[in-house]
Amino acid sequence: MKMTSRAVIVLAMIALCNPLIHGQDLSKYRNFSFGMDASSVLKLAEEKPADLITIHEQPALIQELTWYPPVPFASPRRSESVQKVLLSFYNGEMYKMAVTYDSDAVKGLTNEDMMRILSAKYGTATRPAAEVNVPPDDSNGPTETVIARWEDPQYSLSLFRSSMLDTFEVVSFAKRLNAQAATAIAESVKLERQEAPQREAARVKQEAVELEADRQKNIKALRP
Repeated sequence: MKMTSRAVIVLAMIALCNPLIHGQDLSKYRNFSFGMDASSVLKLAEEKPADLITIHEQPALIQELTWYPPVPFASPRRSESVQKVLLSFYNGEMYKMAVTYDSDAVKGLTNEDMMRILSAKYGTATRPAAEVNVPPDDSNGPTETVIARWEDPQYSLSLFRSSMLDTFEVVSFAKRLNAQAATAIAESVKLERQEAPQREAARVKQEAVELEADRQKNIKALRP
């Protein structure tokens, strides 16, 4: 009976330690965590609200912020391995991060090298036959082949080599929020296409009004 109890305890301890053995937390990158509100991210990144770019406004608010990791004064560029991080927000919640590595910092590294380096942090990777969009939220844009992927039920992280920038990139996201954002973005693109003729007509009309106003002003002011 005692041996059975001990076996149960050992199995429970293994189950609790399992996430630590097989992988680390995919819910964050450096000090940024998925689900953080935009104002907290701006404060953490030491950026201004004006740096937050609105991509779509309906049916949901989609925004992006590009963060450039600070480089210590008088320090060589490669002391920081990351060139930039693109942070995406769905209705004010951060749901996706796209990390672009500095080309000098990864110069000469093979796909296997990068996979090994990231596996030391995130655990065992898979090699799915998958592609990612570049930029991440543009379903109509170019795609890149995934080299390796790390994921759990809530989060996903994919490594790929950028053919345009000749460097490695990582895209990670919160699955629930990413699915909601993808649906909203698709609907927003659809609405924008439907409204495009009306917007174009309004633009042409406004230009005509402004041109006529300039004409009348110049008629009065022009000295022959």
